Amino acid sequence: MDLKIALLAGDGIGPDVIEQAVKISNVIADKFNHIIEWKPALTGAAAIDAVGDPYPDETHQVCLAADAVLFGAIGHPRFDNDPSAKVRPEQGLLKMRKKLGLFANVRPTFTFPSLLDKSPLKKERIEGTDLIFLRELTGGIYFGERGRKHNGNTAFDTCTYSRIEIERLAIKGFELAMNRSKKLCCVDKANVLESSRLWRETVQELEKDYPEVEVSYEFVDAVAMRLVQWPNSYDVLITENLFGDILTDEASVISGSMGLMPSASIGTENALYEPIHGSFPQAVGLGIANPLATILSAAMMFEMSFGLNEEGAAIRRVVNESLLEGKVTEDLAKKGDKFYSTSEVGDYLVKLLKE
Repeated sequence: MDLKIALLAGDGIGPDVIEQAVKISNVIADKFNHIIEWKPALTGAAAIDAVGDPYPDETHQVCLAADAVLFGAIGHPRFDNDPSAKVRPEQGLLKMRKKLGLFANVRPTFTFPSLLDKSPLKKERIEGTDLIFLRELTGGIYFGERGRKHNGNTAFDTCTYSRIEIERLAIKGFELAMNRSKKLCCVDKANVLESSRLWRETVQELEKDYPEVEVSYEFVDAVAMRLVQWPNSYDVLITENLFGDILTDEASVISGSMGLMPSASIGTENALYEPIHGSFPQAVGLGIANPLATILSAAMMFEMSFGLNEEGAAIRRVVNESLLEGKVTEDLAKKGDKFYSTSEVGDYLVKLLKE
């Protein structure tokens, strides 16, 4: 199969971890007789520095022409520390989501048997956790009307959702639940927010189309609590943009490191695959960035965009093997144990795939 993939390394450790994912993907392509055409493009702070736009039109065209997008990370401290900056790297991510119609963020959280002791939660609470959040990406408070009034002393941000936006995400959630344990949780704040009441109404109306799916409705604060008490009680959860942003970061630490979890963003024009971590600029050039989340994102890409399940499974197999053997970066190494650089972990995975 010929695979055309847009490659957006981005900022910070993005290029470091993307390099390892490309290395692994190329070995997979050789092993399973595929041809990958990589199409690099700029985004984030790197694109601002080059052309003054965090998501240039040229990058958008590359993404549109590709079969899938593999993305690193966005962000730079010089923008974080400048509240007056008019153009920011993160604006490129929001613009990309909007222009590519990336409305559903698929965020799995699962545990690795060899890393249960790395989690901040007790082993008996997290063992067997395998859940997926579907976070709505292109609506809500991040895209609503905002501004200042009363001479700048009052600020407002507006959360707006349409039934169509909710419905298309909820349908993805029901479909995902049908292929898993047939359990779906709608996360909202319907006791307070009108937008959440529309979420709940819309999902309730869809229940009749998926009679096999057991649907529950929980308030976001209750879910935040239960994620640290009984995360293995959840399967598929759907929620709006802001709630999803917060809850998926909370869930990510269950596995023991943000450097482990992959994600996908599904849209009307394309699908994008990325690690859940940020750009971690302090680690640039030090070789300590964990590449596994990006490599597992590539595994999701093979499966979800190309239907190549055997290829994705091969990647996950060698990742699990490397974790069992302790061939890990500093963030996962036990105290006093040897750890490996970003590229050394990638090289070891290549070795395992070739054996």
